[in-house]
Amino acid sequence: MSILKIVFVVLEALLALNLLIFVHELGHFLAARWRGMKVDRFAIWFGKPIWSAKINGVEYALGWIPAGGYVSLPQMATMEMIEGKSEPVEQVPNVLRRGDVTALDTAANVSPLDKIIVAFAGPLFSFLLALAFAVVVWQVGKPASIGDDSPKLGWVVPDGPAWKAGLRPGDLITEIDGHPIKTFGPPSQDSITWRVITSENTNLTVKYLRDGKEDVTSIVPLKRETKWYERKALRQILISQVQPARIFQVASNSPAAAAGLKHGDEIVAVNGTNIFSFAAVDAAEDAQTNQNAGPVNFSVRRAGEILEISLRAEKPVSPPNLPPAFGIMSWEGDTNRTLLHP
Repeated sequence: MSILKIVFVVLEALLALNLLIFVHELGHFLAARWRGMKVDRFAIWFGKPIWSAKINGVEYALGWIPAGGYVSLPQMATMEMIEGKSEPVEQVPNVLRRGDVTALDTAANVSPLDKIIVAFAGPLFSFLLALAFAVVVWQVGKPASIGDDSPKLGWVVPDGPAWKAGLRPGDLITEIDGHPIKTFGPPSQDSITWRVITSENTNLTVKYLRDGKEDVTSIVPLKRETKWYERKALRQILISQVQPARIFQVASNSPAAAAGLKHGDEIVAVNGTNIFSFAAVDAAEDAQTNQNAGPVNFSVRRAGEILEISLRAEKPVSPPNLPPAFGIMSWEGDTNRTLLHP
């Protein structure tokens, strides 16, 4: 993850947090004004104010630490009262003079119901904000990738449970333990992932299609051993879904760069075998640790044409402890987006 992306993620988190804080404190503030209570200050963020203004007897302030906020209400319980400190707390006197109603009159005539309403208003406004966002997502939709979620296998880990059972990349799973399979991943219960992790049988009976022919195999799922402090592991058969090997970034002065590979190129075959995931390229790179390994032949799709490129992984100059690599730094995710309506 690039530094710029991390900065944007942090800024987005701060924006969301401070929006929630502002709406929450706004609830306390509006309820206090509605019930006729005295408001000393409405502050967003903590620390020494970088901006403040007094309007109609209320000080509005913006601190310099971008977290938190508060509404100062002298008629509510003070922190000294809550924490049980022994220092005397100045009480607001009940000043009632005929024909002379002061601001202190309202301070003395705040009912428990008023305090409950003001205290409850903050969480209520937070809930209403969440409800508003939920309605927007429901009506407008949320952005989501529409990548290939078919039950076709993009990669099968060699010597893993699925591999030992005879499954290979490109196989289409149609049924697991008698349940029809329609997708690869959750939340659908008709997915490969769901049926594997929820199965209770020792072996999984899997039906699949290969080159149009149906076959059946039995898989013994793997369950990784965990430490006492770790969450219990889920059952796995060590497969992954279809993920096109579309290049996002190539390292400069690398074998991939020297061979002319660039952003947007899609590797569709390795050594003459069609691939369905960039994991196949990574596996070919890992195999280059053998000093006797020969070059790897890639079939690359670029602008509708297929190019044949031969690569041999080389050991990076720096840092020297890295294994041989092609120089493909990262893969491009599925950029097709749509709006889902939950």
